[in-house]
Amino acid sequence: MAKVTVRYWAAAKAAAGVAEEPHDAATLAGALEAARARHPGELARVLQRCSFLVDGDPVGTRAHETVRLADGGTVEVLPPFAGG
Repeated sequence: MAKVTVRYWAAAKAAAGVAEEPHDAATLAGALEAARARHPGELARVLQRCSFLVDGDPVGTRAHETVRLADGGTVEVLPPFAGG
């Protein structure tokens, strides 16, 4: 299990009620499952619309179960942004 920092932006930050928090997870799917468990409700709905960066790299369409996390890494949770 890797210790990672999950950073929330915009609507995800509002739904989680925090800007960032630590999680222990081996994959992106595990980190998101832990985030949903910690913040039930609106965050789960927001996460369905988000894109993700893992250590600065876009996840894109890869299955979240296949995206491995490194100890000390970061997951950026990016809701759709208006504007440009």
